[in-house]
Amino acid sequence: MLFSALGVSALLAGNALAAPAPVPDGGVGVRPNDTAPVYHTMTDFDFQSLNLGLNQEWIELDLFNYGVERFSAEEFASAGITAEDISLIQFMANQEVGHATLLTNILSYGGRTPAKQCKYQYDFETVRDFVNFCQRLTRWGESGVYGFLPHLDSRPSAQLLLQSITTEARQQMIFRQLSGAFPMPVYFETGISQSMAWTLLSPYIVECPAENPHIEWQNFPWLSVTNEPSLLVDGYEAAITHNRTSLTEPGRQVTFEWDAPGKTTGYNSSYNTTVGGNVTDLTPQYAAWISQLNVTYTPLNVTGNNTGYTYQPGGVVFNTTDDGVVNGTMFIALTDTDLYVTPYNLSLLNDHILAFGLYQAD
Repeated sequence: MLFSALGVSALLAGNALAAPAPVPDGGVGVRPNDTAPVYHTMTDFDFQSLNLGLNQEWIELDLFNYGVERFSAEEFASAGITAEDISLIQFMANQEVGHATLLTNILSYGGRTPAKQCKYQYDFETVRDFVNFCQRLTRWGESGVYGFLPHLDSRPSAQLLLQSITTEARQQMIFRQLSGAFPMPVYFETGISQSMAWTLLSPYIVECPAENPHIEWQNFPWLSVTNEPSLLVDGYEAAITHNRTSLTEPGRQVTFEWDAPGKTTGYNSSYNTTVGGNVTDLTPQYAAWISQLNVTYTPLNVTGNNTGYTYQPGGVVFNTTDDGVVNGTMFIALTDTDLYVTPYNLSLLNDHILAFGLYQAD
């Protein structure tokens, strides 16, 4: 049988179009015969992690709306925040409705009850304090998800949560800008464990519906940096960016106060703080600086009853950069040992923590 040149070309083209795209060996859920994705929790670890995330979304929704409603346009303007900026904050509240809806849908599988919105308490009195609190709260909200995201049993749910938390990352940067800070001083955003995030979140939740699931993560005693720098002290107003001097430097003495374990915290007075499971001595030995890709330890000098100090460490993430290991809105813990951990297994540090808090390095 004879074929025209045109017919042969068409046949070859058809074969080329029908060939499946090559997929390198490996990968999960990337082939037509792989199990179809199902977007629900698979384990208690999944449920408790995502339910904690839902509690974070609920407080963000309340907080953003509360700030917009509480302060007048004149009060916002005095902080350099325009009507357009206020509209942006309101839009971020709207984003939280979507985030909360997404997690509620995932968590409701099998008739389980996801968290509903609660009542909250805040301690800010000015617009500048409001936006500064927002940049701190969204910092631990974002980092709290990064910490557990790769450990979820439900990869499809992790995919959806990833697409939510990338929005929160943008929110955190915007609130830094509204606070007058340099918007993104780090090269890498850090992850923290669920217990670390819950420790920071729980004091602001006052009362929740009785049907809200009990949160199983640990609450560590609260760590206060008594000489913590403030983003607001130098009077920088809201802007796209400020090329401002770092708030801290290596060698700076950093002073602490921390709570003893056993303090009531969280909503409905239903939680108590505890130290890590491997702690046998309530006198901490180290300060653990948690930022970017590193946990850096410095010796802790105890000066009295739950008080002490250390010195801020130096060093950079990579020798080829000037990116300090202490940078941005970061986290700090007091521990009984200088346990080696990496970003993927940071939660192993939980068993050695005596107190946990935030540090405003930049």
